[in-house]
Amino acid sequence: MNMSGLLSALILLVIQGALAQRVRVEPEVVSYPGQTVTMRCQFPNPGETQLTQVSWIFERTDTERTNIAVFHPNFGVNYPTKSPVAGRVRFISDPPTLDNPSIQISNVKMTDEGRYICEYATYPSGNEQGVSSLVMLAKPKNMATPVTVTAGQSPVIVARCESSNGRPAATISWSTTLNGNETTPIMTENPDNTVSVQSVYMLAPQPSDNGKDISCMVSHRTMPQTETFPMKLVVEYPPRVQIKGYDNNWYRGRTSALLTCQADGNPIPTTVTWKTLSGLMPETVQVQDNKLIVQKVDDTINTTFICEVKNSLGYGKDQVTVFVREFPQPKGVATGAVVAGIVCVIFLVALIATIVMIVRKRQRKNRDSPPTHKPPPPVKTHSYSDRPIISKPVSDSQFMNYETEKEEPMTDLSAYHDDKDHHEPSRFSWEDKQTPYQDDRDEDGMMAEEDGYYITSSVNRGSSFMSAPVIV
Repeated sequence: MNMSGLLSALILLVIQGALAQRVRVEPEVVSYPGQTVTMRCQFPNPGETQLTQVSWIFERTDTERTNIAVFHPNFGVNYPTKSPVAGRVRFISDPPTLDNPSIQISNVKMTDEGRYICEYATYPSGNEQGVSSLVMLAKPKNMATPVTVTAGQSPVIVARCESSNGRPAATISWSTTLNGNETTPIMTENPDNTVSVQSVYMLAPQPSDNGKDISCMVSHRTMPQTETFPMKLVVEYPPRVQIKGYDNNWYRGRTSALLTCQADGNPIPTTVTWKTLSGLMPETVQVQDNKLIVQKVDDTINTTFICEVKNSLGYGKDQVTVFVREFPQPKGVATGAVVAGIVCVIFLVALIATIVMIVRKRQRKNRDSPPTHKPPPPVKTHSYSDRPIISKPVSDSQFMNYETEKEEPMTDLSAYHDDKDHHEPSRFSWEDKQTPYQDDRDEDGMMAEEDGYYITSSVNRGSSFMSAPVIV
């Protein structure tokens, strides 16, 4: 298709749209049951177009069309008797005209909702029409109620909320802190074209849920604001029983000791019974409803007391064993001893852990670090290399051969050195010059001067002593 063809098609569509819009109607008309509604229609400025007849058609669905009113300038008005609005529809003008063929429907019903078509028969363009929708509103009746349930593990309906006979359908929501679920609303079309909506809340009820808050909220087009229905859950359960009052300090001679049987149940418990495990109630015990009063504690109280509570669903019970002491227990002793013991244990464990950590740290440090002291030189044994070194060379004739004395522990070094005449000679060798400890003689050895010769000894006083040589 070329450009001229496209332009022609576009112009044709514009013309058709303009012609279709020549019949003026109200797009939507809203009404409530029992009211009278006006459906307006007009064909302004027909120009060269000749208007021959006007008809009103009611279209409830796409497949159901019915004429409800017809006007012809020559043949007059006709209201078909088989129309859904027969007897309740009429033209506003009497007699009507083609310029203003508007109609009124009185005592409208919910079934009157649908599309109303004002159709003109014209020449030469043919039929032209305008469509107006009648929207019927019906304010619903809303209500919400809790459902009495018995505590259990399976989810059940605990609350219902319903919006009945409304148009359009209402919207239902829930507000609660309960850990349950709301179901998808169920909508029901009523014969009068209204809609009923129902929603329920489901929960696995527990005794603790009894009396908790839950609210149903309904919103609808006919209501200026959301309608809220607050409720409290009703969960029934057998009694839950607890005995209070025993402080573990019942001693001989104590007066006015008291036990209280506290019970919680729904329905409210009606019967409270006190018993003992032995079957006999001590003479000093007085029972008053849910209280057990001990006028004076003695050895007969040394037993187990049982409280049993009943309601329509069943019973619950609790028991406490009383230990009669010889003397009263100081307040806070038991608790203080327990706390002190716990503190001591914690402190002891912390101390042991600290000591272990310190010891391991020191062992690791000693193993990984180099030694911090210089090791002592090795102790020399008897050998020719241990003989004194003569700083001057001498001839062989100046020496006499002496036998080496056996090594003896020295007992008095100072006395020995005071008398040089008692020095014992010792042999030496020139190999002594090669000893690696010559540089340490100032620290470990001693130096002696004899006839102009310096004699050095590397003997450690702490181990043994070698006699200095005698020069002849």
